[in-house]
Amino acid sequence: MKPRHQIDHINYIGRHSERVEFRALFKRKTATLITCQGRRRIGKSRFITECAADADHFLSFSGLAPRDGITRRDQLDAFAEQLSQQTAIPRLPLDGWPAAFQLLASQLPTKSCVVLLDEISWMAIGDPDFAGHLKTVWDQSFSKHPGLILVLCGSVSSWLEANILNSTGFVGRCAWQFHLRPLPLDECSAFWGKRSPRISPAEKWRMLAVTGGVPGYLEQLLPTLGAEENIERLCFHPGGMLFHECGRIFHDIFTRRADTYRDICATLLNGPKTLQEISAKLGRERGGSLGDALHDLDLAGFLHKDSFFDPQTAATRPRDHRYRIADPYLRFHLKYVAPHEEPIRKGLYQRVPLESLKAWDTLMGFQFEALLLDSLSLIIERLGLKNRAILDAGPYAQRQTLRRQACQIDLLIRTRNALYVCEMKFRRHITGSVIDEVREKVARLKLSSPLTVRTVLIHSGELDPAIPASDYFDHLIDADDWLRS
Repeated sequence: MKPRHQIDHINYIGRHSERVEFRALFKRKTATLITCQGRRRIGKSRFITECAADADHFLSFSGLAPRDGITRRDQLDAFAEQLSQQTAIPRLPLDGWPAAFQLLASQLPTKSCVVLLDEISWMAIGDPDFAGHLKTVWDQSFSKHPGLILVLCGSVSSWLEANILNSTGFVGRCAWQFHLRPLPLDECSAFWGKRSPRISPAEKWRMLAVTGGVPGYLEQLLPTLGAEENIERLCFHPGGMLFHECGRIFHDIFTRRADTYRDICATLLNGPKTLQEISAKLGRERGGSLGDALHDLDLAGFLHKDSFFDPQTAATRPRDHRYRIADPYLRFHLKYVAPHEEPIRKGLYQRVPLESLKAWDTLMGFQFEALLLDSLSLIIERLGLKNRAILDAGPYAQRQTLRRQACQIDLLIRTRNALYVCEMKFRRHITGSVIDEVREKVARLKLSSPLTVRTVLIHSGELDPAIPASDYFDHLIDADDWLRS
């Protein structure tokens, strides 16, 4: 087996807790099977590569991206080529996945070794029994190598869920699941490098409104350029990576359903909706394929299903939920890039300043909320709840009934003894009217028994002096602090 390639630790950003979890797997005395999920460009392959630096050997294989006419033979040939490049054996013809996996198993060393099967759903194209073959060889060969960590990785989380995590054939075999989320706000600033302390939070917010905390997008920014120049270069230029990205990732993940899935996402551009509201907007039945599509989009990280809990009891309401766009890039693309694709492709689109784009302030409000919800751990820590029991947390919506008024809260956190009502505001100047807004929301939370209510304002922008002077909010959190490092 050839030596493990060198890994650039210096430029790797974030994922500290996940790396600690992976490092612990090396202490196991048996072979380990794990999965790694997350949206495209979230850095799954790079994360595994980084973690594999602690092993004596590392082998990485990736399936070929879907395209018309691709076959099982194409995937097997690609696997054989990658195996020959990383080991001492020549490229051999493989007649099926059982032979391919057995050949791989024969090359495993006795020392610690990480094997990555990346984009595994692509690898399985053309072979409906792929997962079964993998399970058989795991039981017969891979599991006999105590120093092995076998990683099944992919952007098509629905495939991993159906064929591995929820498969009876793999029950008890998967030792750990990594689900990589966007990076929290305090880690995003590192992508501006040494210039970060000189870049204003306002500049970073504008860029993050497009990239979110997705490492693959943040790596594309040029710190010497401002947010508008970076966004113009990446999104509004015919050669820009983020101009083409949405179509590519939807095709790669959802193949022939890509356009349908994009249409579903477009119904949520102006705010969260229930399944019934999405169904009515599309003119489709709300069960069956629509429900499956929403589940797929949730697993892929583009949408999020917010299931609301009872503020009094913290019990989840199984039928009380809404879907929202969780991915800032997707919302920005659908809002400002997709409607102008043809003139952009022809090089005719003249971009205007971001603040001049239609409903830019409204979009920034949505993006700000999405970014904060992806950084929930930072909020919990700032509230002093890191070591406290949290029963539930998330956006909350209360439907209007004969006995109660409608109520929508950006973030509701329930501890054993208190409710934290969190309002999120992204504005140049935040007026004292926010006090009345939150006071009204608290009043509409009809609690059947006494429960302490803590009010929280998480903001980016200048606060009216009347807000801190009023002493209404128990916590005032300046979100810009997370981007100042």
